[in-house]
Amino acid sequence: MYQYETIKLEKGMYHLTNKSFLQALEEADPSVQYVNSPLAGLDAYERQLKRFNIHISGINCDRVEKFFTTTESAVLFPEFVRRAVMQGMEKSVLSEIVATVSKCESNRYQGCELTDTVAYTPTTAGSALPVSSILESSSVITLQKYGRNIQASYEAVRQQRLDVFAIMLRRVGKRLADSLVTQAMITLKLAANTTANKITKAGSTLAYSDLARLYGKFTTFDMRVMLASPSVVADILVMNQMMETSSQDVREIRLPFGTKLINCAQLDDNTILGLDNEFALEQIQSSDIVLETDKLISNQLDSITVSVNISFRTLMDNTVKMLDIS
Repeated sequence: MYQYETIKLEKGMYHLTNKSFLQALEEADPSVQYVNSPLAGLDAYERQLKRFNIHISGINCDRVEKFFTTTESAVLFPEFVRRAVMQGMEKSVLSEIVATVSKCESNRYQGCELTDTVAYTPTTAGSALPVSSILESSSVITLQKYGRNIQASYEAVRQQRLDVFAIMLRRVGKRLADSLVTQAMITLKLAANTTANKITKAGSTLAYSDLARLYGKFTTFDMRVMLASPSVVADILVMNQMMETSSQDVREIRLPFGTKLINCAQLDDNTILGLDNEFALEQIQSSDIVLETDKLISNQLDSITVSVNISFRTLMDNTVKMLDIS
């Protein structure tokens, strides 16, 4: 008998301090012990699904009520909901533009700032080295709450296939992430809306030369990513210069100078943003997705509440530039 078959599942595993449900499972049933077994490649949660014979996809996919066959298998349901929502959230462009994700213990965050303005030039013998400083930020970021109340009683969903139910949850997660992208765009536009970082198109219509000028605005950083609305992306794609581009990945678009072009529906039609996505944007969040796990486990639900506390800030100057095409 494998160890995963004897783990005692309790709803209190969702309420451990500084530890997620999956982390609690992995601690009780480490994946490393399955490296050379038929269960290799499964995480601790997936092994529990196997234990209770719950199929969440495929031709033999079970229905929602399968999770509630026993009191222990019911403990797995909130993690199923969380994973489905997270899969939807991961479909947004956030992963393409966020340089780092910082966890915060509260809803207020005070990060650090780099001051690095002195030129990097040779220093003569005996002279003091130029100073760069990393200090606590003078401003405090307040995290914003984003969420959804999904009205879905147990009686309404119990007979639904789990793969179909997961698709519905992924869609909610995608829209939730899109709202976060909107906030990220506001943060980036605010940082780029300065004389030093903003340019306007030269003619009456957008031209490739405007995109090249935006690329040329980057000196100490690289314009690795360009963001534009769907209609603006369509205008760029029909430019003659784009006929000469190619990419090994058919799902991505590269401009001739190497920058990745990203279709961002949360950006307006009058703005193109260029950024160095390795240095520009920090995502701050207080926790993972928040669910009312106890109600989900006891199937005493009229709705499923999903929320996250998140905010954004730009990490460094000159990492994001704007092209005004209005």
